[in-house]
Amino acid sequence: MDIARHIALVDELCFRPFPAEHGPPDGGGGPPGRFVAVLESSHGLRGGDRAERAVTVEQYEKGRDALYERLAPRWGETDPWNLQTVLLRSEREEIPEPWAGLSARARVAYLWEAQGTGRWIALAVADRDPSDEVRLLAVVTEQAPP
Repeated sequence: MDIARHIALVDELCFRPFPAEHGPPDGGGGPPGRFVAVLESSHGLRGGDRAERAVTVEQYEKGRDALYERLAPRWGETDPWNLQTVLLRSEREEIPEPWAGLSARARVAYLWEAQGTGRWIALAVADRDPSDEVRLLAVVTEQAPP
């Protein structure tokens, strides 16, 4: 994991114009009005060995936490945001994107409002769907969290 490269990408996404159309997520594309950057992705864990998947999830969580340690001095310390509550709320109310999608993919995120940019940044490990790969994600959006 290249923490410096990931932080550089997050920094870039805080100022890059948002995509007008749906684009590829690698390198910070995604749906219009937001970036969903895949910082790390497993390969071959779709529906695979649960023990190997658990090791990968733990590794990506350590990577997410390491990114938090580097970004917290800049944007402030924050408690992990429990996305389970957002997922439960989505059954009763309209949750805006990217938060609804993130809560369906990840359990916990670190969340900041990047001062001076008008953007929100979330770091999360997407591991909810065992039929999908495990991913370390950075989400950048102007949409405030619910």
